[in-house]
Amino acid sequence: MDQFRGLFVKLDQNKDGFISVSELHNEMRKHGILSGDGKVKSIIDSYDKDKDGLLDYKEFLSYMMDRERKWKIYFHELDKNKCGVIDQEDIISLFKELGVVISKPNAKQIIQMMDKDSSMTVDWGEFLHHVILNPVDNIRELVSSWKHGLVFDVGESRAMPIEFSEEASGFGAWRTFVLAAGLADAVSRSVTAPIDRLKTQLQVHGSKAFSQGFQEMRAGGLRSMWQGNAVNVLKGTPQSTLQCLIYTQMKVYTQNRTQQTLTVQQRFGLGCVSGAVAHAAFYPLEVLKVRLNLQQAGTYNGVVACARSIYRHESMSSFYRGFKPSILCMIPYAGVECAVHQSIMNWAKSDPAYNSDSKLFFFSFVAFASGQMTSYPLAVIRTQQQAQAFSSDLHPAKGVLQGLIGIYERNGVRGYYNGMGASFVRAIPCALINYTLIRQFESLFSSFES
Repeated sequence: MDQFRGLFVKLDQNKDGFISVSELHNEMRKHGILSGDGKVKSIIDSYDKDKDGLLDYKEFLSYMMDRERKWKIYFHELDKNKCGVIDQEDIISLFKELGVVISKPNAKQIIQMMDKDSSMTVDWGEFLHHVILNPVDNIRELVSSWKHGLVFDVGESRAMPIEFSEEASGFGAWRTFVLAAGLADAVSRSVTAPIDRLKTQLQVHGSKAFSQGFQEMRAGGLRSMWQGNAVNVLKGTPQSTLQCLIYTQMKVYTQNRTQQTLTVQQRFGLGCVSGAVAHAAFYPLEVLKVRLNLQQAGTYNGVVACARSIYRHESMSSFYRGFKPSILCMIPYAGVECAVHQSIMNWAKSDPAYNSDSKLFFFSFVAFASGQMTSYPLAVIRTQQQAQAFSSDLHPAKGVLQGLIGIYERNGVRGYYNGMGASFVRAIPCALINYTLIRQFESLFSSFES
């Protein structure tokens, strides 16, 4: 009872003898609980007997006692060998039951979230302290909060789950994440499609892209701004999923061999490999997307018609036009983004002062921007080579070096970064939509499963 009295006093920030929605929510955020927004008001409403929108000590104690009883049962379920504490093996067993394979270093991170005495085990008091303010209702929601505590959405890419299941069946945890992330990715790409199309046109035409865009809108209407979006979704969503799958499987293999968390160099290497393989697998769809983005509305009657036209009037090699600068672009982009992102997040999450949605989002954007700036000139060359087959404005360039020289002669250093501003502008709503919808879709699909 004394610990609950002390917690009540701590939560009552204005010392009026009551706890408000904002006070409870602020304390949750200090503990790194970023997903409590929708549940805080529900907690107040459920235990506010006199319906004044506040919790007095008696009402707060009722809430605490209910949570203590519920989570004591869950604690004993997690303590597989009945030794009175939860260790790394218990965490690994829990994830395995939910259809997710995690490495020992990841299990160690989860233990460290709760461990107060550095014993690398979690007793009942430490576990209660961890869950008492976390508004999760069951083990599955607690696992989801652990997962979101270790990752954060990055720029145009998707956040990576801890690991994927090797043996999951039915509507398992890994499948739930892939489905949720895929749908969120498709929505974010569709919402930001006009900005993505503008970026492609800026890479090819420079400042002329704005006037051409207005002309196309007058000719084809607002709908023309979404030309090429279907193939972008068909390419982007499975490519992101494949990259995520390759990265996480290589990550768990590496961590299980070394029994340590990944170094910056290892993150960079895994990011390079996963990004390059996934990009190569779906590259023809990237060519189709650029064609549809740059051609006037109505030139092709859909994605299949565009592919058929390239095959008939050009050659199969046209589906891989610009592949060399594209793969050279993807290697540093994916590697730098993964290395910078996870390094910053590991540092930021160790300090509660940085553990908020806005700050984590800012750090995530820094990682995305780092990857973009190191590889963007190659992305411009790739897009220009893809467009050479039908654009009279461009001078043919056979290689990457020739392409770099040609861009500099025509537009100077600025030409290497045409469209990067649009890419940054697009990344912000893209990341916000992904981060918000993934959680909502995961909760929705988990409720279907249960």
